[in-house]
Amino acid sequence: MKFLYGLTLLLIYQLMGEGISIFFSLSVPGPVIGMSLLFLSLLAFYKIKNNNTDKQSREDALSTSAGALLSHLPLLFIPAGVGLIVHIERLDDQWLPIIAAIVLGSIITMAITAGVMVLLNRLLKIDVNSQSEKSR
Repeated sequence: MKFLYGLTLLLIYQLMGEGISIFFSLSVPGPVIGMSLLFLSLLAFYKIKNNNTDKQSREDALSTSAGALLSHLPLLFIPAGVGLIVHIERLDDQWLPIIAAIVLGSIITMAITAGVMVLLNRLLKIDVNSQSEKSR
């Protein structure tokens, strides 16, 4: 029952995201908006309200559903693999731009992620050296 409750909650947030995306004609995909809404809801209802008695059952339901979905995550790569095989001739013609886009995109993503992490550490005044000494 926890799985169904958690899955229903995830699907409701995805539906809300799709509705917002379509209603406001946004270029952001609905599931991304839904995931953001779920994140904000979790922050608002689980971090602020520590006295919530139903908190544990909701967290269990979400983690049960998320764990079940993540355990089957490799199945979602099958359509991408089939797409690669179907368009193999396109890969033969355009392999250099594809590889360049993958490599440059990965480097840019890592650089931006590192920059955001450094910025947030400075804003939140987190000392990385003291964190590593505490863990030892």
